[in-house]
Amino acid sequence: MNLAPHFPEDPVVQQLLQLLHEEIGLPKHKSIRLKTSLNFDLGCDGAEARQFMEALEQAFDLDLGDYDAYRYFNPPVFDVFLKHRAKGRGEKMPLTIGMLYLAIKTHSWDTQTLENLS
Repeated sequence: MNLAPHFPEDPVVQQLLQLLHEEIGLPKHKSIRLKTSLNFDLGCDGAEARQFMEALEQAFDLDLGDYDAYRYFNPPVFDVFLKHRAKGRGEKMPLTIGMLYLAIKTHSWDTQTLENLS
């Protein structure tokens, strides 16, 4: 794994990177930054994204608060009911490693705070 310069090196980020590697995989030759997004840069989506977020919540005892999967990911399968609920959500937002790291450090998900990191 190729980490960008100034990437945090504490136990929390190491555990997060391990979880990312196990659940979605990390590229060997691409530099990983806090601004690396799961959905756009790493191609995480659908059922894989749902599974990852469940694992993240459990591994870090994270309160997902106002987390809305449809802001970042497409539904795991085509479902008319889910599609109807997702209408009006607009373009997908990047969900970055930095957002995950801050959410873990604060033990909560606050969409506005996390998205203002970018």
